[in-house]
Amino acid sequence: MLGQILQPEIKDLINSRDFSSLKEVLDDWTPADIADLLSDLPDHEQAILFRILPKDIATDTFEYLDVDVQLSLLKALGNEEVAFILNDMSPDDRTAMLEEVPASILKQMMNLLSVKERHVAQSLLGYPENSVGRLMTPDYLAIREDWTVQEVLDYIRKHGKDIETLNIIYITNEKGKLIDDIRIGEFLLAPLELNVNDLMDGNFTYLQVFDDQEKAVEVFKKYDRIAIPVTDSSGILVGIVTVDDVLDVAEEEATEDFQKLGAVEALEDSYAAIPLLQMIKKRAGWLSVLFVGELFTASAMGFFEHEISKAVVLALFVPLIISSGGNSGSQAATLVIRALSLGEVTIRDWYFVMKREIISGLILGTILAILGFLRITLWQNFSGIYGPHWLPIAFTVSFALVGVVMWGTLMGSMLPLGLKKIGFDPAASSAPFVATLVDVTGLMIYFSIALLLLKGTLL
Repeated sequence: MLGQILQPEIKDLINSRDFSSLKEVLDDWTPADIADLLSDLPDHEQAILFRILPKDIATDTFEYLDVDVQLSLLKALGNEEVAFILNDMSPDDRTAMLEEVPASILKQMMNLLSVKERHVAQSLLGYPENSVGRLMTPDYLAIREDWTVQEVLDYIRKHGKDIETLNIIYITNEKGKLIDDIRIGEFLLAPLELNVNDLMDGNFTYLQVFDDQEKAVEVFKKYDRIAIPVTDSSGILVGIVTVDDVLDVAEEEATEDFQKLGAVEALEDSYAAIPLLQMIKKRAGWLSVLFVGELFTASAMGFFEHEISKAVVLALFVPLIISSGGNSGSQAATLVIRALSLGEVTIRDWYFVMKREIISGLILGTILAILGFLRITLWQNFSGIYGPHWLPIAFTVSFALVGVVMWGTLMGSMLPLGLKKIGFDPAASSAPFVATLVDVTGLMIYFSIALLLLKGTLL
């Protein structure tokens, strides 16, 4: 907001090359606000503004930028400036950027890193994509259990300057294995001569380097921590994951699930940044699958062509029937997918979910059946549009609504659990997919009930 208000003033200072005044204006700005301003400026003005920032502020600002803005800015800077930024960045933020660049550019950037930072970058990039290893940073403080509080505080003063967070101090044994973590507040309030093991309770949580990033989101949510340690398979402490990185993962996962719920493949870039042809490609696949699915709906209509020709009035309610089933299925799918992602239900709860959705479907279907019956009754009384057999037609539509809505809720709730069971993303059972599936079966239910109730009268 601040950047939008002052942007005309900033642009005037840039155009007039009044860099001293520009620097004074930005002195009171936070790196996050400066990053917002940079993102709104044209590419050539971004580099001008970035170059006048103090070096420590420049790196902090750079870490707040989106990856596409970061890469655009690096292209406009000289090798010396790029090298400083890359070496000064937090390892986890640097990894997030490096994994987005093409291989040729990645090689150039790696060559600009110092030997130490290059080793760190190669180590983090060596972990599988979407693993906790890609999220973590090796910048943490680890101490020994036989130290005194005084020794710990001295160690923090000496080595804590460039650490990602000092909220939690980690305790390791002589082999580097994590054995506990303690909040820094406990050291600040404890007697200086007290030993670390007197403060330890052995109660700590951790992640492993090969854990999926989604697990990190769940652990942070459950334990409400600022940072969580990361170990290898042997329990050796190798890094920490901080909450800011996990929030980014949570946003990406939520965005991906929403896109899949809309029957769109996950977009790698933002809506504004992704090329039009690539976005069409992401949408065309699912749209084609749904189109083929709807062809079965047409086939189902053709199967009952004889019945429709004898009672054309039945066709009037087809949109009502299939949309009700599709809508109920989409509702159930959305609720169950969200519950799965939040850990509110698991695959083992399938019977609970099924029982709950059958009851819900019965009640919701009954509500719609009553509304449908009243609608047919009112129209018949005012216009006589449905003829002498309007009452069997009303019952047909009402019973069909109960059956279709129950079937829709059952399919919408069970399909995500089934996909989860076989190892697929539950979000892939998108609302449009469930709706298309229920359309076909809904027609079968509707016309089967019509054959049962209208035989001997209209059929």
